[in-house]
Amino acid sequence: MQNQLDYKHIIQKAWEEFDDRHEIKRIFDVSVRVSTNHVYKIFFYDREPVFVKLSDYGKFDLFREDHIIIKNLANNLEAPYDNFLAHSLVKKNEVFIYRYYKTDTSAWVIFYNPVRIKNMLPGRLEEKHIRMLGRELARFHRACVNVSNQLPFASKTVITDIQKLVKDIDKDQFSASDKEKDIIKMHAEIFLNKVDKLSYLHNFELIPVFVDWNIGNFSVRADGRLYSRWDYDWFRVSSRVMDFYSFSRVVSDVGDRTAFSYLIDPLNEDRFILFLKEYHKIFPLTEIEILYLKEAYRFFILNYVIKDGHHFFRPSFAQKLQKEAYELYLPAIETKFSADKLLKALKF
Repeated sequence: MQNQLDYKHIIQKAWEEFDDRHEIKRIFDVSVRVSTNHVYKIFFYDREPVFVKLSDYGKFDLFREDHIIIKNLANNLEAPYDNFLAHSLVKKNEVFIYRYYKTDTSAWVIFYNPVRIKNMLPGRLEEKHIRMLGRELARFHRACVNVSNQLPFASKTVITDIQKLVKDIDKDQFSASDKEKDIIKMHAEIFLNKVDKLSYLHNFELIPVFVDWNIGNFSVRADGRLYSRWDYDWFRVSSRVMDFYSFSRVVSDVGDRTAFSYLIDPLNEDRFILFLKEYHKIFPLTEIEILYLKEAYRFFILNYVIKDGHHFFRPSFAQKLQKEAYELYLPAIETKFSADKLLKALKF
């Protein structure tokens, strides 16, 4: 039923509600082809273009909550990140989100002004890029910490997401074999026990994180400093550690690839350790955060690959990644990751 939605018609209706003075000339689909997310660029006869994000899965209230937080973050970040994030369009002092209803279907639309783009990082980073990126993420995270108390409350947590996954399995609302469900529930229990042991809600400062930092999501200045960011699909308020797995893949010796996997191996690469060392110089990490890195990866696989993978990735990618999750990613967590190696490198 969802596939029968006329996305361009929904965008037309959304724009009419936002500002019917400006007639749409053309609507172009600019979505990334490995993803199920819908992104469009609208051209007008008498105003500058805007970008559109359209979502037809998940919960509207969580979509709205995330984008209100992102808008507040964009407005409050200190220099040099005050213009880093793409700004959503506002109507009458509120982020404008259009909600479309039809029998058994719904979708929601948000508009963004285009962001300026400077340099994209190369597919395989040199050591100078890795060092700069480590320092930059530390500075950006510190800027997020500085404004975190000014942001609206976030109801979604890593704990509630994993609890929902288990509940869906118990209610027979999750599609997987019995063996796969047992694997999920085992790792969910491990995760919940570990975050309880680490006193997650007490020991971790929760800040805005974007989780997915592949090199197609942001641009940098000539000196390597972060310049602009425009993709918010996996945004959440969580521990800063949640951003690290994505960066381990960015700095990996393998580099950026079209055919990708989510192996745990990059977290123990020397190149990621170099990245962490540079980060640690600017915004020191704690021992407990390094220990949580394994659980952040476990959460990533359970939540983004298994629970929501069929929403984030096109069917062929989702099937491949989920198969690998059961056979490779989850079994490797206890055998292929060493927090001791990272702790020793950071001199704990």
